[in-house]
Amino acid sequence: MSIEEQLAILRRGTTEIISEADLKKKLEKGTPLRVKLGVDPTAKHVTLGWAVVLRKLRDFQRLGHTACLIIGDFTAQIGDPSGKNKTRPQLTREDVQANVDAVMEQVGTILDREKTEIYFNKDWLGKMTFEDVIKLCSRYTVARILERDDFTKRLEEHRPIAMHEILYPLCQGMDSVEINSDVEIGGNDQKFNNLVGRTLMEQYGQEPQVVVLCPLLVGTDGKEKMSQSLGNYISVIDVPNDMYGKTMSIPDDIIENYFELATDVPMDEVKKLLAETPNPRDAKRRLAREIVALYHGEAAAQEADDYFINTFSKRQQPVEAEEVAIPEAVIEDGSVFIPALIAALGLAKSNSDARRHMEAGAVSLEAEKLTDPKLKIQVADLIGKTLRVGKHQFRKLVA
Repeated sequence: MSIEEQLAILRRGTTEIISEADLKKKLEKGTPLRVKLGVDPTAKHVTLGWAVVLRKLRDFQRLGHTACLIIGDFTAQIGDPSGKNKTRPQLTREDVQANVDAVMEQVGTILDREKTEIYFNKDWLGKMTFEDVIKLCSRYTVARILERDDFTKRLEEHRPIAMHEILYPLCQGMDSVEINSDVEIGGNDQKFNNLVGRTLMEQYGQEPQVVVLCPLLVGTDGKEKMSQSLGNYISVIDVPNDMYGKTMSIPDDIIENYFELATDVPMDEVKKLLAETPNPRDAKRRLAREIVALYHGEAAAQEADDYFINTFSKRQQPVEAEEVAIPEAVIEDGSVFIPALIAALGLAKSNSDARRHMEAGAVSLEAEKLTDPKLKIQVADLIGKTLRVGKHQFRKLVA
């Protein structure tokens, strides 16, 4: 594949390459590049938003370059301040390890694990002495750190900036130095951190990395960045019907954006589809099938499409809703507190979120709406019935 053909693939789904001329020079050397992506395991799901940068790393990998995935088991304990208007809570080692265990298998749904170099940054950052940290700090100025937008805003608004937050970009930059990366991939919110890596690499006598920035995927609400804490996410391990249904719930004006960032459909084909399809729902069905097929296969995508049409377009009650047992933890004296059941089944992010769904009329048992947020129902009256939350989530309750 020619350099221009490679660049055409690598440009898709990016907002900025710093710089493309440098990337071209590196590609022209004809040797595999070391392409770095650092991820902090702060949650237990790989979302389609997180998958945007993983898929870009996959693009490099498919072009014959070396994918270097750095698991930030050390930096996750600090907490990346990017885009934050206040200091975020620090995770414990136990929290981080639980998240690492959860996401590693999910990463394999996107990358070829056998051809991916995986690192854990506590292996070098965790071994630094206080003297090492002081020397590292001497390589970067406070003025440069405070150029960062989120820090500048906090200073102007007299909100605190903790010292460990100032060290975060230096830690991420040291990751690049440690593996001598040729390219670093990041979301738009990582631009400052990635550029710190370029500076530190020069300080350590290395050729500075090229920075490839990708846009942040908007969540299913069409407003905020996709986030597990906001509950507006689609996980790569969602069951096919849920993945399909959540995709169908996105606003029409972000369909093209999802095609570009979450699928491999050529964009000229996408633009033609959107121009020739009068009903956005039909384009969204194609999008949902493409996403499900990526993570579950073509057969599962077709089944999810059939399920959606039969259930929602024809207004039928699903006959093959996923069967789930009622968790013992939500049963007390033979009855179940419904908000707790909804949260325990993963249909809402918390009991309070479940109560909001109920109050909005978005929860039903069979055909009966459940609107009382204090509702308890006997276990015997739940068995064999289908619980519905929102438009697209169904579970058949079994013993």
